[in-house]
Amino acid sequence: MISSHYTELAETAGVFIHEIKNHLSTLGLNLQLLAEDFENPQSPRERRALDRIVRLQNECSSLVEVSNDFLRFTHVKDLALRPYDLRKVLEEMVDFFEPTARAANVHVNVFLPADMPPVHLDPDLMKQALLNLLLNAQQAMLKGGELSLIAGVEAGFLVLHVIDTGPGISPEMIENLFKPFFSTKPGGSGLGLPTARKVLEAHGGSLQVQSQIGRGTCFTLRLPIRPPVIPQAGPAEVEPVIHEVPLP
Repeated sequence: MISSHYTELAETAGVFIHEIKNHLSTLGLNLQLLAEDFENPQSPRERRALDRIVRLQNECSSLVEVSNDFLRFTHVKDLALRPYDLRKVLEEMVDFFEPTARAANVHVNVFLPADMPPVHLDPDLMKQALLNLLLNAQQAMLKGGELSLIAGVEAGFLVLHVIDTGPGISPEMIENLFKPFFSTKPGGSGLGLPTARKVLEAHGGSLQVQSQIGRGTCFTLRLPIRPPVIPQAGPAEVEPVIHEVPLP
């Protein structure tokens, strides 16, 4: 009953968000036309008008991003699982992410075993979850730093540690970290980490975090090497084996 109610609510919210995005598209188009009319302002009044139009365009873009994040969060349910090499997913994501990391003075280290076993994945959803984690780590290191991806096998799970050398996260914040819409970043939707955890749980795995103030943060992803058993009512419940990972 709860699952059915949740599904109905998620579908209704999805329709609502799509409708909002349609109106935002119309609003954005008209703001673009207005901006073109004021492209060469001839007076202080016209310059003020252009500034306000640009601000409204930025707000529209932010609302579209939040809407997209919300839709991704609500649609993590139907997975296209197949045996897949996580190494390939990681290499593609690191290659995509490295220009962003370099611009932020973040050095990316990757340590993958030569004999990584295949796991059952929905590659597109897993790429989105990984990208959320990589961006979260990069944004935490305002002055640059090191971002390390370390993989291994532990008790039937393929384990990936995503470790940053940022300022760390307080215990109070960790308690709220995976709650939807909780964010410490200006303009953040607060859906990146909850979506990443939801993706891992939908795969029959888990996403956990360890952090120490002043020493950095480690996110640990666990994926079952065996085919995951996912009940129709929701993601499989898996009790992960937790190992402490020393932070740099």
